[in-house]
Amino acid sequence: MPDAWMPGAEIHDLGDHAPTDQQYPPKAIAHITWDRNATADNPQDWCSFEDLVNYFTTSGAGAAPHLIWDPFSGRIAQLFPADSRSKSVVDQPGGTRTNRAGQVVIQIEAVFFPYCRYQGTVYPRLIDTPCAGWDRLHAWIASWGVPDVWPMGHPVDFTSHRDEQVWETQGGWYAHAHVPENDHTDPGSWPGFGTIGSDPQPAPAPAPDPTPARYQSTINGLQYGYGAHGDQVTAVGQALVAHGFGSHYQQGPGPDWSDADTENYADYQRSLGYSGQDADGVPGPASLQQLLGYLPGGRTVSLAHLIAAAQTDPPAEQGHTTYGPEVQIVEQALADEGVLDQQWVDGSYGSKTMTAYSGWQQRCGYSGADADGIPGRDSLQRLGAAHGFTVTD
Repeated sequence: MPDAWMPGAEIHDLGDHAPTDQQYPPKAIAHITWDRNATADNPQDWCSFEDLVNYFTTSGAGAAPHLIWDPFSGRIAQLFPADSRSKSVVDQPGGTRTNRAGQVVIQIEAVFFPYCRYQGTVYPRLIDTPCAGWDRLHAWIASWGVPDVWPMGHPVDFTSHRDEQVWETQGGWYAHAHVPENDHTDPGSWPGFGTIGSDPQPAPAPAPDPTPARYQSTINGLQYGYGAHGDQVTAVGQALVAHGFGSHYQQGPGPDWSDADTENYADYQRSLGYSGQDADGVPGPASLQQLLGYLPGGRTVSLAHLIAAAQTDPPAEQGHTTYGPEVQIVEQALADEGVLDQQWVDGSYGSKTMTAYSGWQQRCGYSGADADGIPGRDSLQRLGAAHGFTVTD
């Protein structure tokens, strides 16, 4: 018998368990939380995993899924056991009980919205994130007999594809955009089976548009795609040539992103196994990191902001954040150093972060009052030098 509670998940049992309808095949339903409306021109800061857990365990319990998944850290919270229904889709009176129509109907909410900004990088699609934890999440759902198929197609956009007969007769993975009696169109994208991160599940693609993509992505504060300008563009072009993907250049590469850069980058994406819209020649963070071995662009942390957070967050309410994005950069560096558990990389400079930073200060040779967990310039600059961020006043 598979585990009703996913091993390694943070358990927040809401109670109110109810059986599913066993005459239907097993299913999983993919959602994104879509907490804010952002665009490429107006990205918004990501909503934290803790905020979503708090919502679904309080006022949002009536629409709670089985699982809440943070694709950046890999943290997963579980609210219902696998053999119970959850509550994230609409059931119309007299219709198919969509929350229950399967031997299991496991619902997953990825903490994500399009063009969210996380630690300085903007992520247009879920598959552009690290998709941390996807491999173990997928394996656990597969253990409940959910087959690795999308009966209504792997989600690649925000359009609806609903068919009551397919829903009732075929097991597998469904997007919220596929569920009868519902009008939501998420998740827009979802990682592929047997893969980690942004390598998508291959799906039939429409005939390609002969015009190269002409939009831009923002990664670590820098622009890529048609019309982008800067040293980062030259670095991409030179790396493409070095990897054997420069056949479309008539001249260059140079600092101005042209259609030739897009076509060469698309060739590179296809070499990684991407297809369709995922190989349109506009970089995402995963493929760019693989091409260059790093992500250009600096992250900046203010010493004054860190000190203010260290003095404000510990006595405040649990989870309080002061300059949360900058604190999170430092917390991730501390986690990478092994002095802070990944679950406390949350933007709140609380007691766990204070203790971890004290441990870092001791590594730097400080002791006593000089290792009190409140950052000083020397220790913070050492941490920044080791983990790629810049310290300002």
